[in-house]
Amino acid sequence: MENDTMDRRIEKKKGIRAAFSRKALPYWGGGLLLIFILWLIFRDNSSTLRVDGDTITTGDVTAGEFNDYIRISGQVQPMTTIQISPLEGGVVEEIITEEGSHVKKGDEILRLSNENLDLQILNSEAELAEKENILRNTMISMEQQKLSVKQERLQLQMDVRRYRRAYEQQKALYEEKLIARETWLQAEEDYLLAKDKLELVKDRELQDSLYRTVEIEQMEESLENMRLNMQMIRKRKDNLTIKAPIDGELGLLDAVLGQNIASGAKIGQINDLSSYKIEAQIDEHYIDRVTAGLEAIFERQNESYHAVIRKVYPEVREGKFKADFKFSGQQPDNIRTGQTYYMNLQLGQPEEAILIPRGTFYQHTGGKWIYVLSPDGTRAIKREIRIGRQNPQYYEVEEGLKPGEKVIISNYETYRDNDILIFR
Repeated sequence: MENDTMDRRIEKKKGIRAAFSRKALPYWGGGLLLIFILWLIFRDNSSTLRVDGDTITTGDVTAGEFNDYIRISGQVQPMTTIQISPLEGGVVEEIITEEGSHVKKGDEILRLSNENLDLQILNSEAELAEKENILRNTMISMEQQKLSVKQERLQLQMDVRRYRRAYEQQKALYEEKLIARETWLQAEEDYLLAKDKLELVKDRELQDSLYRTVEIEQMEESLENMRLNMQMIRKRKDNLTIKAPIDGELGLLDAVLGQNIASGAKIGQINDLSSYKIEAQIDEHYIDRVTAGLEAIFERQNESYHAVIRKVYPEVREGKFKADFKFSGQQPDNIRTGQTYYMNLQLGQPEEAILIPRGTFYQHTGGKWIYVLSPDGTRAIKREIRIGRQNPQYYEVEEGLKPGEKVIISNYETYRDNDILIFR
């Protein structure tokens, strides 16, 4: 009986039983692995998020004219502003004109006092008086010397006449053999000596006259320089009274009674009210596109006015640069320094383009992608786009959108960059 059992043939499993046999397990494992790989390849990787449709703001993609302008604000300033700086330092003694007052050229604004300058004036006056006294004494001395030399010349002229007469007499007597030769020679020598002395005195008189003329000219020139110096010092004293250099408005006066102000320090300014400009701060993003000559338009009291850029400053501070505008044509009535005007600055000519309304989505995406609504409006799908120029109303879309589509333009912060938004 045992042999019958051992000799029994094992029959092969067929049909569904064979599919679940032990030998079939490796095939099942390979098949499952293949299915998993195909699922990884062809699965939908899109992440989804359910959002409340009432919380979103949508905008239409349209084709239209893109007006290339930016909105800026600017403050009215005088075209010309002149700084007030004292030419002479001193202590504020009196404030004559208050800040904000209208002044005429030459009107007094404030007075300073300077004791050191007063002392300089006294010392210069004393030095000038001393020099004038020295000049007078020198001229008197020279005149006395001149008279002395003249008197000496007159005396020598008389001596020459006497010695010549004596010489001629001695010569006549010598020719008649009435006197000795030596007597005649002595008379001749006395006469020649007197002539030489006279010539010497004449030369000295001429030299003294030339020297006296030169010295007096030098002293008078020195005195004249001292007088000019006195005038300059007195003029410095006049500079202690600060006056308005032009007609205008005293826009600033930074001075108080008793304050010691240094020479050249800025203490105020005069605004020329005959013409104005508008100073605007513009985002540095536009620095390459903003140039002199561009036109801006603004409204004031229900009227439109035009301004043109006259100067662009290249320096950038805190992400902004400055530009000056001048009025083109009529300027507003009752214009005042410090008024703020909101202007539309035209950067280029209008062009046909695909447009979407401005929205807060741009702060999150940087204009690189956007959510586009499906035709049935039940969901929104993330799509890459490219945004070019922008103005206060629209973005210019260069790639990724077609007219007629709808996009979400509200804030994307809560969407966490999901690929699909499903509206509840």
